[in-house]
Amino acid sequence: MSDVDDAIAILGGTGDQGLGLALRFAVAGRTVVIGSRQEAKARQAVKEVLEAVPGAAVSGYENAEATAKARTVILSVPFEHTAGTVKSIAEALREGQIVVSMGVPLATAIGDGAARTVGVWQGSCAELVAALVPKGVVVVSAFQNVSAHRLRELDQPVECDVIVSGPKAAREKVMALCPLVPGLRAVDGGVLANARIVEALTALMIGLNVRHKVPKGLGIRFSGLDD
Repeated sequence: MSDVDDAIAILGGTGDQGLGLALRFAVAGRTVVIGSRQEAKARQAVKEVLEAVPGAAVSGYENAEATAKARTVILSVPFEHTAGTVKSIAEALREGQIVVSMGVPLATAIGDGAARTVGVWQGSCAELVAALVPKGVVVVSAFQNVSAHRLRELDQPVECDVIVSGPKAAREKVMALCPLVPGLRAVDGGVLANARIVEALTALMIGLNVRHKVPKGLGIRFSGLDD
C-alpha cells in the first residue's frame, strides 16, 4: 500500500469533529493529512494531534494540497462552505478517490436553529457533493452523527453506529475505517440517496442533546444487528 493509499485527508480538520477524527485515526496508526483553507491553521491542528499522540504520522496543508496526498478525503466543513470547498479542490481530485461527506444542511446556514434543516435541490449535502466532484471521483456519506466531544476523549470508546451510504465498493472501504475508532460500528446504509435520512437524523439528535442536556453528545445504536 502506498503512502497516498494509506493516508486519510480531513478537510476542515481544524474544527471540533474533524480534529476529533484526526486524533482517533492517528491513534490507530493511520497517516492523517489535515486540510484547511489556511495552511497555518492546518499546521496548528497538527501540533495539537502531536501533543496528544506523540509520533503520529500527521501533516497539515491547504485544502487542495491535502486532497492530493490521500486516496480518501473526508469533508468536515459546515454546510455553507461545502460547495465552495469542493470547487476549490476540484483540480486536485482524481479518478479513484473517495470523498466522504459529513455535512448536514443545518438551518444555521441561513441564521436559523441547528435542530432544523434546509432543503437541498439535490436531496442531501452528500448528493450535492456528488454533483460537484469530477467524473471518476466517488462520494460516500458517513460520520455525521459522531459526537465531536466523545471523539476527543481518547481514553474512552465513542459508542456510536455510523451509517455509511454510497456506491458499494467505496461504501465498504469507508465502513472499514469505522473499527479504527473504539466503539464505532459501521452500518451499511445502502445508496447515497439514503444520506437524506441520516442528515435529517443529525438535526433531530442536536435537538435531543439540548432538551436532554447531553453536552458531550448522544450516539445512536441499532439493535438486532450482528457485531
